[in-house]
Amino acid sequence: MKNIHFEVGYEIKYAKLSLNSISIYRELLRDRVILGLTDFLELICQGKIHIESVIRLYNEFFFMLVHKGYSSLEEYIIDEIIFSENPFSKGAENKSFNKFENSIKSAAANDLESLRYIARLNFSNIKQMLLNYFQNDEFKEIIEKLPELKDTNDFKEHNYANHIRNLKKKFHYSSNWSECIEDLQKFHEDYGCGMFVRYRAFIWEYIDGKGEFKGIEKPDPIGLSDLVAYERERSIIIENTIQFLKGFPANNVLIHGDRGTGKSSTVKAILNKYYTEGLRMVELPKAYLKDFADIIRVLKTRTQKFIIFIDDLVFEDNEGSYTALKSILEGGLENKSQNVLIYATSNRRHLVKEYFNERGVFPSPNFSEEIHGGDSVQEKLSLADRFGINVVFVSPDKNKYLQIVDGIAKNRNLKIDRETLHKEALKWERWYNGRSARTARQFIDWIEGHERTEDYKV
Repeated sequence: MKNIHFEVGYEIKYAKLSLNSISIYRELLRDRVILGLTDFLELICQGKIHIESVIRLYNEFFFMLVHKGYSSLEEYIIDEIIFSENPFSKGAENKSFNKFENSIKSAAANDLESLRYIARLNFSNIKQMLLNYFQNDEFKEIIEKLPELKDTNDFKEHNYANHIRNLKKKFHYSSNWSECIEDLQKFHEDYGCGMFVRYRAFIWEYIDGKGEFKGIEKPDPIGLSDLVAYERERSIIIENTIQFLKGFPANNVLIHGDRGTGKSSTVKAILNKYYTEGLRMVELPKAYLKDFADIIRVLKTRTQKFIIFIDDLVFEDNEGSYTALKSILEGGLENKSQNVLIYATSNRRHLVKEYFNERGVFPSPNFSEEIHGGDSVQEKLSLADRFGINVVFVSPDKNKYLQIVDGIAKNRNLKIDRETLHKEALKWERWYNGRSARTARQFIDWIEGHERTEDYKV
């Protein structure tokens, strides 16, 4: 397989120059998909190309694109533009543009037009050019089998919020992306930029020894309409959340009570209801409470409202994270931010485990114990009181349990005789986890699957 002298066409030369001309969106050049495309174009621009290298670099580029979940280069680049965090998008988010910074806006507009050219490269033409130059090669048929990218005219409305979908459509149907700069600026002013626009839910985790936000691609889709019963308890949390989103005073919330009653599901459903209004959620594992100040430093400058979600909270005696949470709730200067609240769930009202000897029951002869033990007990019991709102979810009685079963069955349009449904539901809760909203949902999952399996057999 010999090298072939490839006469580089205008389209490929212009595409390569367009990539090099990018300034404000230059971070995109480090993206693995764009890097793969750059390597492919640079190979062709060398003039002498080897068929093996062409095939390898094209397929590496194609693999990276589909690996990211895309089959259209245009769709991918539009998303990268919308969710990019750069001097233009940050300036728009902070509404800090002045006459000097208008040069940034102008440069960003030029970048958009360069990116439009890249996004709409005609790979069918490039493939045909390669076929023409390799027409006498014995392995030409491999070029013919190179996978095709999706037609850029095929616009699919994915599961994006309306404000994102509308901006994507603006780009897709525009013949000059630089004219979209005003819409893009308004978008960043209203909704922010970067990962906090792309994702609604995050988890704080350690990667290579450093704490950072990780966006959750597919958060739990549960909605408020999926939750049955506990309307009064849920309404307290919803009202507090709405106050928070409107910029009014709001409280940290502790949701405690029996297991399986829907405490965590309530918090997740509230996020799904209000994320289009700027609500975001960061799940913070208890072990990383000490990082709260670091998290606040990042979030306090953003336009969104954030709920720090601490699930299944309970402390062992003498845990350092207990002291960290106490400091957070007391609101030191470093832990204060108008756009951050804490929502925590726990199966216990008293978040720190307490022992009989602390209450003076079975007094211990251990002289090393604290003299004023009662003060320690009160200190432990007062942690929950530092949350402004406490909401209790208790296990349902028989009637409420069956009400939850009926509600979930109705939501799923199950056509099962009510007497049979109740009889089986009561057997299920005796056999398994007792009465709770979670048990009711697990029972409905089972009986729905059972019914569908029987229908399938028929």
